[in-house]
Amino acid sequence: MLRAVPMWNGLVNGQWVDARRVRGVCTLLLATNVLTWIALLATAHGTLDWMGRPIGTDFSDVYAAGWMADHGRAAAAWIWPEHYRVQQMLHHDRAVPFYGWHYPPPFLLIASILATLPYLAALAIWQGTTFAAAVTTARAIVPGSRTILVALAAPAAFVCLGHGQNAFLTASLLGGGLLLLDRKPWTAGLLLGCLIYKPQFAVLLPVLLIAAGNWRAFFGAAVSSLALVAITLAIWGWPVWQAFLDSLPITRHIVIETGQTGWEKIISAFAAVRALGASIPVAYAVQGAISTLSIAGAAVAARWASPAVRGAAACCAALLSTPYALDYDLVILGSAITFLVADGRARGWLSWEKSLLALAYAAPLFGRTFAALTLVPLNWIAVVATFALALRRAIVLDGVGAAARRSPSAS
Repeated sequence: MLRAVPMWNGLVNGQWVDARRVRGVCTLLLATNVLTWIALLATAHGTLDWMGRPIGTDFSDVYAAGWMADHGRAAAAWIWPEHYRVQQMLHHDRAVPFYGWHYPPPFLLIASILATLPYLAALAIWQGTTFAAAVTTARAIVPGSRTILVALAAPAAFVCLGHGQNAFLTASLLGGGLLLLDRKPWTAGLLLGCLIYKPQFAVLLPVLLIAAGNWRAFFGAAVSSLALVAITLAIWGWPVWQAFLDSLPITRHIVIETGQTGWEKIISAFAAVRALGASIPVAYAVQGAISTLSIAGAAVAARWASPAVRGAAACCAALLSTPYALDYDLVILGSAITFLVADGRARGWLSWEKSLLALAYAAPLFGRTFAALTLVPLNWIAVVATFALALRRAIVLDGVGAAARRSPSAS
């Protein structure tokens, strides 16, 4: 019993999350990541791993879509059978797994550039540059060399690298935009507007920018998003947008509603209740409630909380407000954790924060497997917990309720 009390106190005050332990754990995680990739590449044959999957799995659809755009078939990238035939051709294997292309046309701008390179070189440059951008953004939020180690070793980064995904770019745009919101609002808006390539994470941004009263950022986001649309129209014309819009119903049904991606991979309220057997209408109702609450909470934080708390709440709400976010998108949760660490260092820590943030950081390491075995959406719970911590800081340290009552707009 005497031992239990110090252990409990350590969890409450987070003393167990010290510099020595963080450095040791992150070094081990990073070494494991590096060794895993060495083994993967050593056992690969061509562009496929030992299991016959494309190295970087999801990057296969990005590269194939870019190849199609470069060869005058941009609109066909959203036609799954044609897209699959290109993947089979590029990997020289008719049995290669299919990875669908679901993105809006602005992402085709990046894909078409990457497809001018050999597959593995394109994957390395894509992941290397965007990972570097995400690490640089994290270090800008929390300066120091330790931040670099923690970001490089993050389990969410490991998941993203394994899938060749774009979460590093998303986190860089979102985290960087939120970081610059007060100091360089036009630049912040330009970054945030580029999230049109991943629109499910951008839906809440107009609400947050209006709540913050940051009109320069709002118009900056409008400029960059509209510019990206205009560029795609100038290069490929309306057919690519028509093809994208025509693909949305089947994407929604197959990828989101029926869970063929795997409920354990999707980190949303929608997926959590569908995995438990709920109907599609019930799942949408639950997701609608969560989306509304998360956007409202992030809007309150954007209006009255500190910049770091505002950034953390916005990153969490971006994940919570969509029915379609996957575990590699938890790189965005990493940005939220980084914002809270910055605020904790600046204004002191509240009880349980360090411990819960450490667990949220580690969740992607085993969250998918845990959800598959137990139906408990551990990754989603980690996002909710981090969001709750951000709102608690807003209430306790920023006095959100009192600030709202003092605000002239509240009368």
